[in-house]
Amino acid sequence: MGCSISGLNNLYDAVNGGGDIWINENRFRIVKQLGEGGSDYVFLVKEIRTESATVDGGGVSKKFKDPSHVSGDGFYSIKKVLIQNEEELETVREEIRVSSLFSHPNLLPLLDHAIIAVKASQEGSWKHEAYLLFPVHSDGTLVDHAKAMKAKNEFFSTMDVLQIFRQLCAGLKHMHSFDPPHAHNDIKPANVLITNKKGQSPVAVLMDFGSARPARQEIHSHSEALKLQEWAAEHCSELFRAPELWDCASHTNIDERTDIWSLGCTLYAIMYGVSPFEYVLEEPEGNLKSTILNAQIKPAEPNSPYPESLHQFVKWMLQPQATVRPRIDDIIIHVDKLIKKFST
Repeated sequence: MGCSISGLNNLYDAVNGGGDIWINENRFRIVKQLGEGGSDYVFLVKEIRTESATVDGGGVSKKFKDPSHVSGDGFYSIKKVLIQNEEELETVREEIRVSSLFSHPNLLPLLDHAIIAVKASQEGSWKHEAYLLFPVHSDGTLVDHAKAMKAKNEFFSTMDVLQIFRQLCAGLKHMHSFDPPHAHNDIKPANVLITNKKGQSPVAVLMDFGSARPARQEIHSHSEALKLQEWAAEHCSELFRAPELWDCASHTNIDERTDIWSLGCTLYAIMYGVSPFEYVLEEPEGNLKSTILNAQIKPAEPNSPYPESLHQFVKWMLQPQATVRPRIDDIIIHVDKLIKKFST
């Protein structure tokens, strides 16, 4: 149910009527729309503070547990979600609950939120709107960077690839370390924000917890397996979805290693800008499900700018059998070894 920030435009007047947004007692002026997807819209906003709030140090920042989340210039991003029914309302509430669990520099923090009831057009009916406040990352997502780099025929350096990936691993370890462990369930380039700082490696932040939930499930029947597959088809992007979520056995255990598959696909995408299975969509007889179930990764180009050890790392994560797939701690040990190797 997420919306990734993927380019700047000025369509907010048509979507939101312009003007201001209130989240609880704090007021924000819409600057521009940053993106949209389904029933979600993301806006760049600037906090409008009263004179009294400015004097006494009030405003939205007084709610933040971490002072690093305070915007020096008052700019934030707001995700607006249009909610049509009780199921969608519960989904947003779950996203807020899960987002509030995490506190890590490589996970996008939820700073504040509000859900309001609004009168629908049909007489006597009501719907809801949710407003979720986040820090703003104006440099965009990995998707934005991939498009820009492809246009220039450029690639991230091997070290930048590893540093970006290491940060994603750190954020994911935080999620997987909870009791119970939580899976993100939709790791992909569109959900990775990148911030470039001069003279430093890119900073990566994983966002959008609309599909996150406790990772471990016991499947005891065919109907439970089908239910999981239907849920995954709605919440997990197909090009980054683990095999066990495409074809779930009637008696099996699902765990956080579904994220490791998506992480492997995302590492490949950091390198080449696409999923390792995207090539099959261009083949006349291509079957995406079969390609993923058999882990038929697109072979590296002969003139690839990346070492073979990086391709082998991807293959290690993209093992069709979840039970032999590595866990996040194993991944971190290995990426740290690669960073040490290529930094010398």
